[in-house]
Amino acid sequence: MHPEAIPVEGDLHEAVSVFVKLRPRLFGIAYRVLGSAVEAEDVVQEVWLRWQHTDRAVVISPVAFLSSATTRLAINVAQSARVRRETYIGPWLPEPIDTSNDPQAGAERAEALELALLLVLEKLPPTERAAYVLRQAFDYPYPEIAQILGLSPVNVRKIVSRARKHLTEDQRDSVDATEHRRLLDAFVTAARHGDVASLEALLTSDAVSLSDGNGMRGAARVPVLGRARVANLSTAYPRFWPTVEVETVEANGRGGVVLYRDGRACTFMTVAATHRGIHQVMWVFNPSKIAALLRSCSGSREAAYSSL
Repeated sequence: MHPEAIPVEGDLHEAVSVFVKLRPRLFGIAYRVLGSAVEAEDVVQEVWLRWQHTDRAVVISPVAFLSSATTRLAINVAQSARVRRETYIGPWLPEPIDTSNDPQAGAERAEALELALLLVLEKLPPTERAAYVLRQAFDYPYPEIAQILGLSPVNVRKIVSRARKHLTEDQRDSVDATEHRRLLDAFVTAARHGDVASLEALLTSDAVSLSDGNGMRGAARVPVLGRARVANLSTAYPRFWPTVEVETVEANGRGGVVLYRDGRACTFMTVAATHRGIHQVMWVFNPSKIAALLRSCSGSREAAYSSL
């Protein structure tokens, strides 16, 4: 059984204690499967309601019970989300989360957390995605994943292997966090100064820019492909950069920036890069998608100030 079983008594106080201890992991599972902090929170809340109304005296392992419930609910939500996203206007990007206080976001290691990788995971069927997440990010043994998904351990091994191969082909080796921050800072500096040549030097020939705005004005409704086009798009609005303030943040284990206009956050931006350069620029304009990140970052700053 994955980590040691936590004994549970029948009283609600103990149930709360167990759930609070496991909650970061449950959120981490649901978020990686769904790519949405809002949907992941809804899943965790539903699992809590089920946990309250379960005969906990017969639960041998709360870890297994809660992980299983979370995974299955997340798969159900992911299946219905696919239908909803068919009507989404323009590119859909995962919802960024603040990882400044929890670099691993509930997992035993920071796997399957970068926005670019979550975007690739979205291409996998929900069950395949869940199997990959449980194995790679949380190190669940194959027999336990099989039990959670209602499959045989042999099938689970095949699914995880197929997912790994798919992701390896689609997702190139990322640079480390320090180099990522350097490239992001260089990109923002060049864009703010309208330095197209410097931007092109940072980008790979097959670079793509994705803008998630769900039809919002100013958000490109199709991916912008190619080094020259991405560089030109990033400097296409000379009045844009002088009117915004840039705040650096950490999201999904990597650097990002939040752009403020008139004191209000309007955009989150980050990049994906390898040793060859930046191959993906991601802009999140949809305000509902950056709300959770902003609340978390604001809370972290307030806590830091109060400790001084």
